[in-house]
Amino acid sequence: MKPIILTSPLQGWASPLEAVPDPVFAERMMGDGIAVDPTGDCLHAPCDAVVLSVHASGHAITLRTPEGAEILMHIGLDTVALGGRGFTPCVVEGATVQRGDPLIRFDLDLLVCEARAVITPVIVTNPERFTIVRRETDRLVGVGEAMMTLEPRDSADVAVVEGDTVRRTIVVPLVHGIHARPAARIGETARKFVSEVKISKDERDGNVRSPVALMALGVKLGDEITLAATGPDAADALAAIGDLILGGMGERAPAPATSKFPREGGGPEATNGSAAGSWAPASAGEQEARKPATTLPADGRLPGVTASPGIAIGQAGLFRLAEITVTREGADATTERAALDAALATVTTRLATKSGTATGAERAILTAHTALLDDPTLTAAAHAAIAQGDSAAYAWRTAIRAQADALKATGDARLAERADDMLDLERQVLRALAGEDLDERLSFPPGTILLADDLLPSHLLGLDTASIVGFCVERGGPTSHVAILAATMGLPALVAAGPALAEITAGTPLILDAGAGLLHVAPDAETLATAQTAFDAQTERRRAALANAARECRTQDGVRIEAFANLGSADDADSAVRNGAEGCGLLRTEFLFLERDSAPSVEEQTADYQRIADTLDGRPLIVRLLDIGGDKPAPYLPIAAEENPALGLRGIRVGLAHPEMLDAQLRAILAVRPAGQCRIMVPMIASLAELRAVRKALDAAAAATGHTEHVALGIMIETPAAAITADLLASEADFLSIGTNDLTQYALAMDRGNPTVASDLDGLHPAVLRLIARTCEGGAVHGKWTGVCGGLASDPLAVPILIGLGVTELSSAPALVPEIKALVATLTIDACRAHAAAAMNCISAADVRTLARSFRP
Repeated sequence: MKPIILTSPLQGWASPLEAVPDPVFAERMMGDGIAVDPTGDCLHAPCDAVVLSVHASGHAITLRTPEGAEILMHIGLDTVALGGRGFTPCVVEGATVQRGDPLIRFDLDLLVCEARAVITPVIVTNPERFTIVRRETDRLVGVGEAMMTLEPRDSADVAVVEGDTVRRTIVVPLVHGIHARPAARIGETARKFVSEVKISKDERDGNVRSPVALMALGVKLGDEITLAATGPDAADALAAIGDLILGGMGERAPAPATSKFPREGGGPEATNGSAAGSWAPASAGEQEARKPATTLPADGRLPGVTASPGIAIGQAGLFRLAEITVTREGADATTERAALDAALATVTTRLATKSGTATGAERAILTAHTALLDDPTLTAAAHAAIAQGDSAAYAWRTAIRAQADALKATGDARLAERADDMLDLERQVLRALAGEDLDERLSFPPGTILLADDLLPSHLLGLDTASIVGFCVERGGPTSHVAILAATMGLPALVAAGPALAEITAGTPLILDAGAGLLHVAPDAETLATAQTAFDAQTERRRAALANAARECRTQDGVRIEAFANLGSADDADSAVRNGAEGCGLLRTEFLFLERDSAPSVEEQTADYQRIADTLDGRPLIVRLLDIGGDKPAPYLPIAAEENPALGLRGIRVGLAHPEMLDAQLRAILAVRPAGQCRIMVPMIASLAELRAVRKALDAAAAATGHTEHVALGIMIETPAAAITADLLASEADFLSIGTNDLTQYALAMDRGNPTVASDLDGLHPAVLRLIARTCEGGAVHGKWTGVCGGLASDPLAVPILIGLGVTELSSAPALVPEIKALVATLTIDACRAHAAAAMNCISAADVRTLARSFRP
């Protein structure tokens, strides 16, 4: 590929990016480039290109060259606050421009008077693909003068045109490869274009509109794949699909199952976790070493693999997945095809209805099932079989089992688990063809531990959890959709227990210790009594805590400690209120921004925040500003792949890099009524300059919307820098809230996404406790309160230490609020302070936990 020459879009003084008085540009958070301090009043095209976007305020524009380089030009600094005044765009999104064409005319005098600066960064936003090999700076430049020369970094990720086909080779960054959910996202994106796109790997290819065909390729992390697009919009289709895959789709570096900490406030919390003592969870190594038993062990201890931790005591209930009988011979092809199409429509409608009210993992799984059902390779194969005389039922079974077998043949355990999803859809469509109820309800007596050869996602969604207290299956895997749903439901579960499970008869007494990876079959009286004592004590503590959950949270000696909850939806808010939460200490707003192709509008955000505020019924609502990037990318944001996302563009750095998105979110929060219920919290703060930038953006949004009431603006303490300088930050922040998950990661230099060290992360490490103490001291200097919204706030061993360090607000999982409030009521401040001082003088996290277990309020 020839070098790309970019000419100056402005007349003025060219400078290196370091000269821009804004860290977002100067530190190259958005990409590499140069800046021009203009003396003219019109921005021109620096090359032939297509207009990707024109900012609504007219102050910024992004172009894409034919070679794929993406160029952002941002006229002035903080000019979004002008709301479009002084800017007149000359082009619209999608337009084709030639070098030198006028793009945006602007009032230079107005900008000089009202903007922070008029210097204009010209940024290559995908520097992972293009290197700047020459740049002209520190001199006057005129419009059209050569300014930068780009060369591709890696020819493997450059689109190559061959006739009417465009090809692009990329390396897959998805940690679990292309499985059901990424395949569904890719297919959804492909359907927006006319062109046909295929993905090839190892001389095999699959149509991107077919999730099953993509999964059957067995694409894994680090594999090199080639995308080939043919059609009128081939280049655009190739760019969109390639960028979607390279963006990670939220699966670039997820925390492993062995990690003690989810993202701050993230992930479902098990509400029936293992009791202490002999019921401690087994390590991953211990579980991995166990083999599925072919016969029932003599001691009745049947090993399995933890799908969802917790203890359940009950009796065995048996379930066997019965094969649905179908006949091969069909009626005429027209009748059979119409019957199949009607059944597919019925199941699709049902999935869409259930997905509309589902959240989190359940919604993602239902969406993936919808995409699989819409797979053109499945319907084409079934229609072809019907044309040969097969019945609709037989044709559907033949088509879907061929694809399920293809997934199993890849040898990839994760993809083999997706075959279960195919069989689930087989049953649902066959039942629809037979006119039967699609909901296969599993009814058992109360206290049932369900034993099965296997369960399908639709079965689990239909379980009566009032009667079924846990389940154990012969097959399956820990990353199956059934396992994910079990964890979401807080239902103890084991998978891969092996054929010995079939020897257990209905009604047999059982102890399901899922956290330890064991099913105790017909336990002796002593074992059962020990388990029952632990379970009853835990249950009674929860019952008493829930009965008193409405009481104001105070220590035994009357010190007020606010008991808040971490939320992600209105359903979470409802659960929090029922569990006695006194407010929301962390609303994770990224649920609105992920799993979609464009950012939500101000109106959409406001509606969601308002629903949550209404559910809280006047209780405080602390809204965390968008915290994506790192391990939670959004496909529509130009964030380049990073070697270490935890140290890159994430948290408030993303908001400052995309001021229009930050402004939209601030306006949405300000629109929530009653005014004052919402407080705003800034994630990943590392300096006072960042807080001041957000404060300025908040003031601008308030002025633009006519909002006059004070809005509390607090910060998350997640970096050691913020903890050490808490006294400086507290001089301008209204409150401080510690995200102990990330603070632990950064303090101990252990990546939560690295399984070799993630299990050693512990927020009770003395170094982390000292940072928390420093934070509380810094806040107190200015009379500002400090809370905790990370994992430690949900840890009963940590709560007395946190209070002793000076924390006055704890935000935990909604279901844990009653227990946290009950625990606080047993504490005294003096005892907590002495305990915290002793903890900080321990030499390891293990020693702190030993000390914490011996603490008696």
